[in-house]
Amino acid sequence: MNKKRIYPSWFLIIPIALYAIFFLLPSALGVGYSFTDWNARSLGEVNFIGFENYKEIFTSDKDYLTGIGHTLMFTVVSNIIKLIPALLLAILLNEGMKAKGLYRTLLYLPSILPFVIIGLIFKSIFNYKTGLLNVTLEALHLGFLKQKWLSDLDVVWKSIFGVDAWRGIGYVMTIFIAGLSAIPKSYYEAAQIDGANFWQRLRHVTLPMLSGSIMINLVFGITYGLKVFDIVYVLTNGGPGHATEVLSTYSYQLYSTGQYGMSTALNTILLVITAIIGVFVVRQMSKQEVQQ
Repeated sequence: MNKKRIYPSWFLIIPIALYAIFFLLPSALGVGYSFTDWNARSLGEVNFIGFENYKEIFTSDKDYLTGIGHTLMFTVVSNIIKLIPALLLAILLNEGMKAKGLYRTLLYLPSILPFVIIGLIFKSIFNYKTGLLNVTLEALHLGFLKQKWLSDLDVVWKSIFGVDAWRGIGYVMTIFIAGLSAIPKSYYEAAQIDGANFWQRLRHVTLPMLSGSIMINLVFGITYGLKVFDIVYVLTNGGPGHATEVLSTYSYQLYSTGQYGMSTALNTILLVITAIIGVFVVRQMSKQEVQQ
């Protein structure tokens, strides 16, 4: 009997070993190197310098704190502009409308495209002189709406969020649709008999029953937002100036210039922020699910 209980656990040895070798060990080494002066000129000589890298990040005038602020801002706004429209679309497409399968497919398709391809396409579309967007506005005699979409400080973040929402809403919507399909129809029938309108059914039936899907989307969205790199790098490369720099683009720039210790310090800060926010969100959502 004991052998039968232990036998399935043997299958965990290889996955755990691979996880430790390819994730835990590199992460631990990265944290360790963040306390050193490791750089391209050290020629193999790496010296322990304590918290000097972190001190420079939080006290220097190199806009590292601005990058942290941009990362947190992107995470919050990115989740808001995707979660709410995706939920409404999921509710709409979960009803018995015609060709709902086609609409689901069309909305989901952008999420399977690589970020680099999407970034290059929209960088061309947003070009001020020859881009499809401004050319179309000009053709419709709406030239006054033309913008320098990727170089105007007042517009650039809106452009990034627009592209990000275009790509991600379909993915979030699909998770919500899976959650909606698991809600028994009898709950809605009972609510209708009690005289509940659409908004009351949404508040008292749909949202509580979707707590698991909401938690999944929040965790995925927060993790994605905190480590965002591709879409920002391809569209703006952190510009104009440092207006759209995030932690990942700063880390990439430092690493590409040979400042490996500083780069790993930024990545360590990103890891800590992600872990703290992720654990907090999971705990809060789990508490709400238990209460419900």
